[in-house]
Amino acid sequence: MNQKVIDALHSQIDKERDASITYDALSIWCSANDFPGFAEFFKKQAEEEREHTEKIIEHMLDLGVMPVLNATKAPPSQFKNLLEVAKAALAHEKANTAGVVETYEIALAEKDYPTRNLMNWFIDEQVEEEVWANRMVTLVERATCAGSIYTLDRHIVKDLTGGE
Repeated sequence: MNQKVIDALHSQIDKERDASITYDALSIWCSANDFPGFAEFFKKQAEEEREHTEKIIEHMLDLGVMPVLNATKAPPSQFKNLLEVAKAALAHEKANTAGVVETYEIALAEKDYPTRNLMNWFIDEQVEEEVWANRMVTLVERATCAGSIYTLDRHIVKDLTGGE
């Protein structure tokens, strides 16, 4: 595997791990501020980001490359309100999408087709991630009273995932 591709994959591992701890922090904030539905949603997102990290690590190991885990910085933990939390999630997803696209482009330029295929999967995944993040911001913006925020919190997992 080409060193440029290895470096790009390490960078994306860093982004996925950062996303995971950021979602852990958002979940904690939501729990502390009595938004159990949002806390549950972000907890699930944190786990999904850990799965994404593992997917890249497994790819590297399959190709005989030793992945490196770098130190992560502390995520933000103070927010003024739920809208700020939702906007932080959206910003994080947009940054992650940029990293995925950059890694894809490097893999393509270096003719690393297995990594290009892996990043194709991530591109599709990021479309889904940005959809829920945009929808979350919209729903929180529409919730203009305590009752609507309470109802939104009770149904956010279902609203964003179609699940129960």
